[in-house]
Amino acid sequence: MDYHLKVKLLHQDAQLPQRANLGDAGLDLFSIEEKVIAPGEAELIRTGISIELPHGTEAQVRPRSGLALKHAVTVLNSPGTIDEGYRGEIKVILINHGKKAFKVEKNMRIAQMVIAPVASVVVSRVEALTDSERGEGGFGSSGLTRFN
Repeated sequence: MDYHLKVKLLHQDAQLPQRANLGDAGLDLFSIEEKVIAPGEAELIRTGISIELPHGTEAQVRPRSGLALKHAVTVLNSPGTIDEGYRGEIKVILINHGKKAFKVEKNMRIAQMVIAPVASVVVSRVEALTDSERGEGGFGSSGLTRFN
C-alpha cells in the first residue's frame, strides 16, 4: 500500500525528503543550516520542512549509519517520533559522541525518516495478565549480559 506524504517547504534552502536508493526504507532529511557540534554536545538542527502524515502513521527519525561510523554522530532520541497531527518544522537532535568537533553543513544529509503504521489500541485496566513463557524475565533474561 502506498501512503501519500505531504511536505511543505518552510525555507528557501529546504529539500524534499528523498530515498538515496530505490527500495530504501528511510527518506533522507537535510540540514538548512551550518552548526558545529562540540564533542559530547547535542544541537537541534533545522530541516526547513513540515509534513502531513497519512492517517494511522508516524514518522520515525533515525540516525544515518555513515555519520555514526565515520564521525560518532547520531540522533539523540533515536528513534524520534513525529506524531500524525504535528505540523511544525521537523528538527533533528544530533549528538557528537566523537573526540573532535563535527560541522553540520547546509544541505547535509543528517538523518533518515521512516514512515510506519501505528496500531490503534484500546487501553483497559485489568487485575491480572495471562502467563507467558518469558514471564517477568527482563534485562538479560534471554542470555548472558553484563548486567547478570
